[in-house]
Amino acid sequence: MQHATITRRHHAITAEQAVRASPTLTQLVALTQDSQRRLRAVLPLVPPALRDCLEAGPIEGSSWCVLVRNNAAASKLRYLLPGMEAHLRVKGWDVERIRIKVSTP
Repeated sequence: MQHATITRRHHAITAEQAVRASPTLTQLVALTQDSQRRLRAVLPLVPPALRDCLEAGPIEGSSWCVLVRNNAAASKLRYLLPGMEAHLRVKGWDVERIRIKVSTP
């Protein structure tokens, strides 16, 4: 019995090419960009001192998560959530709820 030799050639591709070749990666990039756009849309509603504490988080259906650096910022942000949710809905996003998650370094 003779074994066939398989020659593998590795070609480098760019991240953009990889994303285009994978529907899963394409969807992930789209969700990440959407989350970042949502954050930019609500930042004017957030006091300047809190803005640097926020990061765009995951989107799960009509729920969006905002990552916050510490508990104090999360506590202050909770009071702003109803206005932020309403603002996003007016801008066309399907957001029923914004969740806050304190991110750990």
